[in-house]
Amino acid sequence: MTSHDPNPPSPPADLKAGLGGTGHINIASPAQEPIQDYPIERVEQVYRKLDLRIIPAFWVLYFLNSAIRSNIGIAQTMNASVKHDLVSVLGLTPKDVSTALALFYVSYVLFDLPSNLIMSRLSPRVWMARIVIAVGIIGTCFTAVNDAWSLKLLRFLLGVVIAGMWPGMAYYLTLFYPPSRTGKRIGMYFTAAQVSAAVVGLVSAGFQQMDGLGGLVGFRWMFLIYGLLGVILGVGLLWWLPDRPLAPGEVREKSWWVKWLPPSPEALTGEDAMVHYHDLRRVYHARPWTLKDLWFVLLDWRLWPLVLMYFGVVGVGIGTQLYGSVIIASINSNFTGVQVSLLFAPIWIMDLIAILLVTPISDRFHKYRPLFFSAAVCVQIAGLLTVTFALDNQWGRYGGLLLIGFGLGPTVPICMAWTNEIFQKRHREVGVATASALVSGLGNLGSIVTTYALYTGWPEDAAPGRYRYRNSNFVMIGILCMSIASSFVMIALLKIFGNEPSNKIAGSDGNDSGEEILDGAARREVHQRGFSRLIK
Repeated sequence: MTSHDPNPPSPPADLKAGLGGTGHINIASPAQEPIQDYPIERVEQVYRKLDLRIIPAFWVLYFLNSAIRSNIGIAQTMNASVKHDLVSVLGLTPKDVSTALALFYVSYVLFDLPSNLIMSRLSPRVWMARIVIAVGIIGTCFTAVNDAWSLKLLRFLLGVVIAGMWPGMAYYLTLFYPPSRTGKRIGMYFTAAQVSAAVVGLVSAGFQQMDGLGGLVGFRWMFLIYGLLGVILGVGLLWWLPDRPLAPGEVREKSWWVKWLPPSPEALTGEDAMVHYHDLRRVYHARPWTLKDLWFVLLDWRLWPLVLMYFGVVGVGIGTQLYGSVIIASINSNFTGVQVSLLFAPIWIMDLIAILLVTPISDRFHKYRPLFFSAAVCVQIAGLLTVTFALDNQWGRYGGLLLIGFGLGPTVPICMAWTNEIFQKRHREVGVATASALVSGLGNLGSIVTTYALYTGWPEDAAPGRYRYRNSNFVMIGILCMSIASSFVMIALLKIFGNEPSNKIAGSDGNDSGEEILDGAARREVHQRGFSRLIK
């Protein structure tokens, strides 16, 4: 055993009673432990300290993984004027491209849940680093693609190794924050995807200038550099990310399979750890989940409205990310590859602005998350209608793409935060791990629809002409309407059936127990913070 704090603070008398006077947590009766209240300013200070440790690391890893996942989109237009774009070099047909894009999401959907469940059983820190390293390796291998089959194979493998990253990050947050505080933080690192999309577009202009350097075309340089950076980052995470927190006085036991890895840094020590323990005691008393627990989560009807909400917005988001440059090129056939890249970036800047504006407010009014979600989806619909019908105004159509970007921003973080809130209260840790993976995984079936069946994957709709891509836009509007309807169905069903803790959660002794752990954060989550600085 390795002590997580060489000089751990001695628990106060009231806590020692709950610890049985041993300094080790007595998990048999956590609900009976007294709660020590700390000033809200002190609690906020602890969460800000966690932010500095976790959020920057998540931002960088999500930035690079998003770049590796999506750079195939911009590669289709890089150096197209000299036939050095991905399509020309590999001799791809439109169906080859759409199939390669869709295969990523097939494997992603299949492996998302298993990956997240493994993370909840093993070390979250090590599993997250494993994902990033593997994504970097596969991303580097894209440098060597020479034909359609190798591109499709690597896209499928990329989906396998990246599966579990996005829901794993949402699950990881619930180990350190109450669910009502996760929306803003998911939004914080989700901005990395938007900045990544913008940067991939902007930096691709530089990679296009490297075309032919060292015998590599521009897009191969892009694949190589992003992949190598991913491997370096993944290794570095082992020294930076903390594992799940331990109660003050506990020690961290290293399993045999991680003894050769660097020890986990502790996110909090001293009084900070004590404050966090009292505010989020449910995390410290998490029971090992069983297959029975997992089964009850899978049967919970609350999953399916969330899946449909996510299906629509992530389908439109990925469709815009992968085909945005193609849509811009169709608006004006005289745009050069560099101009398309530069016009692609502002879509994601608008996305970023919306995230920074809306997600913090949605946390403060967390009971109204579905309304924030639906309003943002309406903005996307307005943008798609503009792109579809402003045929004689090319800058008006481009403005529609900016609206789509703005509307996309808050929707995914809000949906994931709502999932955390509902399923942690209902099913505890296994609920968060399972629901976040299923919402993300099954919801990404929307990505398969938009990447495989729409735009270049729909030959009749992709035919050059005045109404090019119109039907694809209509389909995207339809699935967005489904997302709005699902959010209101969820509101109605929660009003009718409620969301009380399940009485079928298995205890560590195998017995069913619906005992709810009431900590400082749980008591405050009953109320909304609003625009007041203090939580009452």
